[in-house]
Amino acid sequence: MVDTVAAVDFAEPRLIIEQGTAARVAAIAGPVLAGLGYRLVRVRVSASSNCTVQIMAERPDGTMLIEDCESASRALSPVLDAEDPIDRAYRLEVSSPGIDRPLVRRSDFARCAGHEVKVEMAVAVDGRRRFRGILLGVDGEAARIRRDDAAAGEAPEALLPIADMVEARLVLTDALVTESLRRSKAEARGARGDVAPHAGRQADQARAQARQADNDNRMLFHEQHANENEGE
Repeated sequence: MVDTVAAVDFAEPRLIIEQGTAARVAAIAGPVLAGLGYRLVRVRVSASSNCTVQIMAERPDGTMLIEDCESASRALSPVLDAEDPIDRAYRLEVSSPGIDRPLVRRSDFARCAGHEVKVEMAVAVDGRRRFRGILLGVDGEAARIRRDDAAAGEAPEALLPIADMVEARLVLTDALVTESLRRSKAEARGARGDVAPHAGRQADQARAQARQADNDNRMLFHEQHANENEGE
């Protein structure tokens, strides 16, 4: 089960990492974020003419509020301008990982056991590169999933080396949203009480609210960065 309140190890390396320009941005952003008490999750650089540099980060408890995104963006902007890893104008976006977060470290896979995941492999396993199913946990440096798309005669479980993954992320299910809502309201709710008569309807409303809250938390703090060499 996902446990975002557990403290994270800042020294734990990411096993799923970027390539190319995104890797250069990650190498710059990682130490800056660590200095602020955040941990880098993922960097993406769009290839479109309106270039966007998206940086996902998290606090030690796994959360990332809009105020944290603002603080991180203010710290990252001048460093990225000085290092200049992007060869054109771009927009910087700093966000939380979200409920359906990317999984990039071994601890992410261990913590999220029991939830549905989608995985894309760089190196095929049993002739396949894409997998979807329930994450069962980790075995060494590999993630074990119970496939929901296994055909007759195929093994129902797959052991996927994390370092060979291109991307892995949680699937946004009702169970995942409900658990996230339960965690976020646990302290405010206090001791567990009796179930209300209309608990089913209330649960549906709560799940919708949790999805909206997740979208709100992912409202990015963004800044426009012009390439200093542009037009020369």
